[in-house]
Amino acid sequence: MGLIARMLTTGLVIGNDRDAESLRVAGENTAAWADRIRLHHGRFSELGKALEAAGVEKVDGLLADLGVSYYQLTDPERGFSLYSEGPLDMRMDRGDKRTAADIVNFTAEKELADLIFRLGEERRARRIARALVRARPIRTTAQLAAVVESVAQRTGRLHPATRTFMALRMAVNDELEELDALLETAPKLVKTGGRLVFLTFMSLEDRKVKHCFQRLAREGRARVLTKHVVRPTEDEVLFNPAARSAKLRAAEIA
Repeated sequence: MGLIARMLTTGLVIGNDRDAESLRVAGENTAAWADRIRLHHGRFSELGKALEAAGVEKVDGLLADLGVSYYQLTDPERGFSLYSEGPLDMRMDRGDKRTAADIVNFTAEKELADLIFRLGEERRARRIARALVRARPIRTTAQLAAVVESVAQRTGRLHPATRTFMALRMAVNDELEELDALLETAPKLVKTGGRLVFLTFMSLEDRKVKHCFQRLAREGRARVLTKHVVRPTEDEVLFNPAARSAKLRAAEIA
């Protein structure tokens, strides 16, 4: 955001995030360009309110980064990381009521298995859900990781609990529903000739963006600029390992 603001000669950068703490850090990191930046606390589905608050009807470009914040992952108290002991939380907006602990401890086994399979694309979902139900109550990230690891062997580089953590995080934050809302609204918020750029980190999200862009192209509402998904180079991954699963797609509004 700061890099975009620094390059502006006119106009504004409007930053929207549902995590108030990430917004605070963003404000501190971009203080030098504060006159060109407007920050708004809200979900993707509330992006229209962010533009309205800034007195803007349509924008020249929209960049959506669907990744989890570095600050969320590195603060054990947020409960996102399976490598740090912390409360089983995972809320991006701490004002929300439902936590990952609520889902793990109070969801029926079959529903829990379906959630882990659908959102985490985890083939061992039934086995994992059964183990989680038997181990209740589960209150911490370390407990959750240990229970999953006890019934699911490691395959490749991924920790056995990675997909389960991802599924729970997505459920807690209604991530796919919020993405659907953004994909529906975004083309209406960008001017003709403006760009839509989506940065995703999971195949479920990337498929949704890909299919949306294809539909907009068929309807004559956009031109797809990325014939194939853009991935980080080896040098980029070496510099920033968190980028290894990133996928970028872009379209121009017609």
